[in-house]
Amino acid sequence: MRIINWIKTLPILISVLIFSNTINSQVVVERSKDKVIISGTAYFIHQVKKGETAYSISKAYGISVEDLTRENPPAVYGIKEGQSLRIPVSLVAETKPPESESVKKNHDDSKFIYHSLKPGETVYSLSKLYGVSENEIIQSNPGMDINKLSVGVEIAVPKREFMNDQQKFDDQEKKYIFHKVLMGETLSSIARQYGLSARQLRKENRDLRFPQVGDFVRIPGVEKAEIKEIEQVKTDTAPAVAEALPVKINRSSGYTEIKELRGSLNVAVLLPFYLSENSNRIETDSSNNVNGRKTYRVPEDWIYPGSLDFLEMYEGILLASDTLRSLGLKINLHTYDIRSDTIEITRLIRSGKLATMDLIIGPVYSNNLSIVSDYARNLDIPVVSPVPLMNNSALEKHPNLFLASSSLEIAQKALAKKISEYYDHNIVFIHADSLGVDEDVKRFKNLIFTELSYKLPYEDIKFKEFIFYSRSMFNNDSINRLSHALSEQSDNIVIIASEEAPVISEVIDIVSGLSRRFNTKLFGYPVIRDLDRLDQKELFDMDIMVYSPYWIDYSKKNVKQFNSNFMQKFHTQPLEKSYAWQGYDIAFNFISGLAMHGKSFIRHPEIHYPDLLQSEYDFKQKTSSDGFENQKLFMVRYTKDYQVLLEDENKPPQ
Repeated sequence: MRIINWIKTLPILISVLIFSNTINSQVVVERSKDKVIISGTAYFIHQVKKGETAYSISKAYGISVEDLTRENPPAVYGIKEGQSLRIPVSLVAETKPPESESVKKNHDDSKFIYHSLKPGETVYSLSKLYGVSENEIIQSNPGMDINKLSVGVEIAVPKREFMNDQQKFDDQEKKYIFHKVLMGETLSSIARQYGLSARQLRKENRDLRFPQVGDFVRIPGVEKAEIKEIEQVKTDTAPAVAEALPVKINRSSGYTEIKELRGSLNVAVLLPFYLSENSNRIETDSSNNVNGRKTYRVPEDWIYPGSLDFLEMYEGILLASDTLRSLGLKINLHTYDIRSDTIEITRLIRSGKLATMDLIIGPVYSNNLSIVSDYARNLDIPVVSPVPLMNNSALEKHPNLFLASSSLEIAQKALAKKISEYYDHNIVFIHADSLGVDEDVKRFKNLIFTELSYKLPYEDIKFKEFIFYSRSMFNNDSINRLSHALSEQSDNIVIIASEEAPVISEVIDIVSGLSRRFNTKLFGYPVIRDLDRLDQKELFDMDIMVYSPYWIDYSKKNVKQFNSNFMQKFHTQPLEKSYAWQGYDIAFNFISGLAMHGKSFIRHPEIHYPDLLQSEYDFKQKTSSDGFENQKLFMVRYTKDYQVLLEDENKPPQ
């Protein structure tokens, strides 16, 4: 009986959904000009665009939803972007749907931006684009029917005085403060300080199970007036025992001296060399046709493109091994071609060949890294991930795993602290997360705001959130929008919270064009240093600052020696971005650390601090049951006099 009733109500539900989508979408539908003849009947072929509904399309063509679904039965269950719909020409009204009156009359450029509507745009999308409410746009265009907007109609958008509005954040509430974690503190001990239960504190800090020294814990239910009282509480008693907090040994000053070494180590290198692709290298020989038939040849000096980076990394590992062998250490390298599929790594583990290893470098793909880490944990073998990963989740419950390249989260924390030094500037935060679903963007924004809140009151923070839209979509509106967010009265900090090359490139180009009017300093993610498509001149002109995982001082003795050895052995020199430097540093650090300190080095990597080529390793754990992530980044600055310099972290901001 329930099924019968549900079937009866189905048409009503579909109608409600169609109507609901119509009200929320308000997308401008542009009629298709493509006509085809099918079985003697003429049809328009309409390609569905994002945000379009059966209702909005039927209105654009002047037909009913029933006519549309009759000709396109799948549309009854909803339409999808990219779907082709056929619409009978005979049913289409000859006159175009009514247009709203243009507001070109009585232009007032001091109060409004005049936007020419493009396909797919709605009043809602314009409100997000310009940072105003839908109601403000509607009130600025009296007589406008938002359900009947045509492509090309001009809409007045009220200008926003960005400098007068304060950005609101999830954490910007009067009854919250942030507690900076001290040595020995746990969630339980912090909760007791503020008269809370550990359960209450965990509820407000779901992503912070085991806080580290320097982390911030959100404290609910505390008035600002209470903060001074709490800060004056003295900890006369012994510090509480941390919940699985890793014990850290202080690093001695200066580099670890590596002299004579003894013993023997087995090292497995698991990298994607793509050997099968390199063995099948043939090309058409256009200079030698036999009776009109193509002939083929094996090209000289050809290498499969996917192999290049990892061949260079292996070259660095070989040179590091040679250097350590010259100090008396015996190193047995076992090299395997491990790509993204799990077949080879599973076969290798089952063979038992990895069981005798003292160190495993690789693999590079997350799915295989997880398999190897699980296996190595039971045998107490350290595993080093040699390339950046999407995030650091692989470290959880893998205490023998090391991430040599830090995750984006580490860069965000470093950037947030650096940006807070410019607390009195006008800060513009640019990202491309128009749907508000990117956790990286949310985390970065809250990290910045948390750091700023330690420098000045919430109400004094000048922070603007700016959603990026490509100029290919909005022409020059991106420049106009950003200019409204910048200040001519104070200095500006522009933050590019994106790793996407098109976003980074276009934002730098736009900010560069506006730098003549506005005094601006630019910050971005580490990936900026590795993007080839960027205009390098603009990086220098913008005085951009980037946290980078590597820095090479070519005047150092060991760097000169490495370049000389590389040239002698491989008849070339590595580029600054080459994985050869990373390969050398990983192998030299971990092999020498194991040779000198044994298993103690794996538990406490901070006891070993050799002078490396491009890296400095500062490995830390979240808990004693998790793996280690490198926290060290270099602040690199592109100066206006066309130099790339290592910024002094202790120097006050300019």
